[in-house]
Amino acid sequence: MNVKKTKISLLLMIMAVFLAWSQGAVAALPLMTDGDGRPTLAPMLKQVTPAVVNISTRSHVRIQQNPLFNDPFFRRFFNIPDVPREQERQSLGSGVIVDARRGYILTNNHVIRDADEITVTLHDKRQFEARVVGKDPATDLAVIRIDAKDLRELEMADSDTLEVGDFVVAIGNPFGLEQTVTSGIVSALGRSGLGIEGYENFIQTDASINPGNSGGALVDLDGKLVGINTAIVGPSGGNVGIGFAIPSNMARSIMDQLIEYGEVRRGQLGVMVQDITPALAQALNIDYGNGAVVTQVVEGSAADKAGLKVGDVVVAINGKAVHSAAQLRNAVGLMRVGEKVTLEVIRDGRQRTVKAPIAEPQRTSAEAAGLSKLLSGAMLGMIEPDHPLAGKVEGVEVIDVKRGSPAARAGLRPGDIIVSVNRQPVKTVEDVRRAARKGGRGILLNIRRGNSALFLVIQ
Repeated sequence: MNVKKTKISLLLMIMAVFLAWSQGAVAALPLMTDGDGRPTLAPMLKQVTPAVVNISTRSHVRIQQNPLFNDPFFRRFFNIPDVPREQERQSLGSGVIVDARRGYILTNNHVIRDADEITVTLHDKRQFEARVVGKDPATDLAVIRIDAKDLRELEMADSDTLEVGDFVVAIGNPFGLEQTVTSGIVSALGRSGLGIEGYENFIQTDASINPGNSGGALVDLDGKLVGINTAIVGPSGGNVGIGFAIPSNMARSIMDQLIEYGEVRRGQLGVMVQDITPALAQALNIDYGNGAVVTQVVEGSAADKAGLKVGDVVVAINGKAVHSAAQLRNAVGLMRVGEKVTLEVIRDGRQRTVKAPIAEPQRTSAEAAGLSKLLSGAMLGMIEPDHPLAGKVEGVEVIDVKRGSPAARAGLRPGDIIVSVNRQPVKTVEDVRRAARKGGRGILLNIRRGNSALFLVIQ
């Protein structure tokens, strides 16, 4: 009898645990229900989707041709037909209305880069011509503006509160299809070192993101913007469950400067840092953990004046723990000139506080036109300490490229690192000048761009 009672008690306990678990599981489901009790996200999406727009662009690109094709005798002799010197290109992407009153739309820089015409199509099929307010290639963000009424904007969430496992929804126009919604979870946070952008702090998600989704919205289940869909990883350019979005906090910081100045006015701290490895921690006689170790302090910089030293380990910036060199670099890169930064550092086993202002960047640069006419339109300079490849490669940084210039038509981009000219390694602007003279009618450039390398031939 006692055995029977014991079995019944055990069964009741199991049932109670199961019921408690099932009730908790149901309560945790991130789904709303309609009038019939069916799970749905439709009520939230009806409020959100009108704020996500389709962006289409037109641009005219000059076609690179062999100089012989410009010789009428050569073309007549070989019966070569006339070839247009310009080609019209079209592209599609997405955007998010962030200010309905003023018509501001946040999108990716690569969606509207080099566009001659930008057309925005709203959820209600209205179309408007847009103008560029500002763009930032380093974070791949841009703000455009339309003159329209009755717009709906998306409220930005605090992306710092996101956690792995949170449910998210991606909204955009993949493959030119009209507005499409996909759902998933946050797969990872703080992704960097991918070589996609200059400043990387991506939200990784398995919500389907495909070509055309760029610039679209990643929202939480409250319908608030947590990220701007930007990139995918896939062998064929399609979705394989690994997509990346720029966090809303980073987007907000960049957007504010683009609206105010038309550009991002980044300052400079004047240090180079790297991640701490177990071997490095042992060599520095510090406990292995989070942080970024200072490998170089630029003489005369804000960091130098504040007293930072090579070998210092930065463990926090403005009260937030530093987990990697990329995180520290991103934090400094998003701060404006004149802002104060407070660093917690470990030096000789003791923790101390260092305060420094973010200073104007000091560049040693030159107009490339003075080095070679073939490079007209480019501004070259020394590699800045905050460049992703600083300390990893030697070369000359492409600081700026004027739209429509010979340098732009050749394919040079801001942030490119020129490591050799006409097969001659270069470290300074003067090296570029000397090597360019040895190329005859053309110049062969070896470029480092993110994690990739390529050759450019300029004739």
